[in-house]
Amino acid sequence: MKVRVVAKIKSATARDTKLGMTNCRAGVPPAFPGNRSSCPTAASHSSSDMKNVMLPAVCLWLGFAVSGLAQQTPQSLADAELPSLLTIYKDVHSHPELSAHEERTAALVAKELRAAGCDVTEHFGTYDDPKLKAYGVIGVMKNGDGPTVLVRTDLDALPVQEDTGLPYASKVVAKNDEGKDVPVMHACGHDVHVAAFIGTARALAKLKDQWHGTIVFVGQPAEEMGCGARALLKAGLYDRFGKPAFALGFHDKADVQAGHIAVTEGYTSANVDSLDVTVRGVGGHGAYPHKIKDPIVLSAEIINAWQTIASRENNPLDPLVVTVGAIHGGTKRNIIPDEVKMHLTVRSYKKEARDRALAAIERIAREMAAAAGLPPELAPIVTVRKDEVCPAMYNNPELTKRLVAVWKKTLGDDNVEIVDPTMGGEDFSEYGLPNHSIPSVNFHFGAVDPAKIAESKKTGKELPSLHSSKFAPVPEPTIRTAIIGMTVAVLDLMKK
Repeated sequence: MKVRVVAKIKSATARDTKLGMTNCRAGVPPAFPGNRSSCPTAASHSSSDMKNVMLPAVCLWLGFAVSGLAQQTPQSLADAELPSLLTIYKDVHSHPELSAHEERTAALVAKELRAAGCDVTEHFGTYDDPKLKAYGVIGVMKNGDGPTVLVRTDLDALPVQEDTGLPYASKVVAKNDEGKDVPVMHACGHDVHVAAFIGTARALAKLKDQWHGTIVFVGQPAEEMGCGARALLKAGLYDRFGKPAFALGFHDKADVQAGHIAVTEGYTSANVDSLDVTVRGVGGHGAYPHKIKDPIVLSAEIINAWQTIASRENNPLDPLVVTVGAIHGGTKRNIIPDEVKMHLTVRSYKKEARDRALAAIERIAREMAAAAGLPPELAPIVTVRKDEVCPAMYNNPELTKRLVAVWKKTLGDDNVEIVDPTMGGEDFSEYGLPNHSIPSVNFHFGAVDPAKIAESKKTGKELPSLHSSKFAPVPEPTIRTAIIGMTVAVLDLMKK
């Protein structure tokens, strides 16, 4: 920058010398004021004259410097940070951690937030289950008086065996809360979230001339369990760090092309309920089924009957999903066990649909057990996990409209999509509080190569979904778009 200014001054001096300085322009100070002649020489300049010379030159240089700083944008900063963020992304991807075990990831986030200038608090959070250790990270970035905005990422990974073929694919095996060894993978893209979250913090630290107030960066554990946000709020997140005027979150999307932002106005993700069901029976030898009460056959019948809850007991206009995600029973092929354990997830939007489904699950299990000849004392045990309940995510309509306008201005109209709600769950909903008193938006950013989307539409072959062992986002454009999307959103809400 200095070189360009000096070069311009030298060029102007040479030009004026060549012209003999015979035509001094009115109102423009000569480059080297000197004697009393109309076009003075440099040899006779005074001290005050030299100040008059240097002041315009210094002002000119400062003008160029300020102009250069003003040219920093979320886009340019995302580009500049991308190489190091890709390294972070691959590192986090290669070292995934299960929910409530995010020690390494949390430490990395804390380190990066400190480097960006945040006041950082680690190990924050209080779970309902006292056996769980909280690894919440809170980074506070202050910039004078103004609104408080919460920006959140999740940290945890899933018990999935990775099958992406990536050179940095996870090979991690860890013990779950039951003490069993399970493979671990970032199959939901939280590694992308972490990288983009760090990039956003870095960008906003360098754009403090464009915003004022306090940003509360939240590195949240245990999103996949649906209890991480609640653990932070229970520990006094808003009491200790201030209740935000707005809350912003983001999530990658496995059916939207990289470079795009996708968002839903109003309800965007469903209520989530987690249930444990134990179907009991009377075990015995597999060769003598007439002498026992088989809980495996009974479980199969119950599972099929549960599917009629959505198709025959629920209003077809009210979304409802009942999924049995895990079933465990037996130890050997010729032994009929005494019990079978199942784990369910139930997704809904309306309270009436939710209440009806939960009641039907218990009723069907109990009555089918009775029909199989089991006495009341051996009726199935149905437990709704209160620690894994997640309310539906509500994107404040006015805030959503405001941010859509910002994103379209930044990325272009064609790169911002309005998408339908999903039956996925997201405990980011907790930050808006039950009465939605804190305007919140959780937006999506595309993670898929556009060519793969085109191929999928052409062939009908489904793309790998979130939680798939084959899910692999395209890192560079995905992280870049997430940084830009979150950064411009915060700047708009906190602009000076």
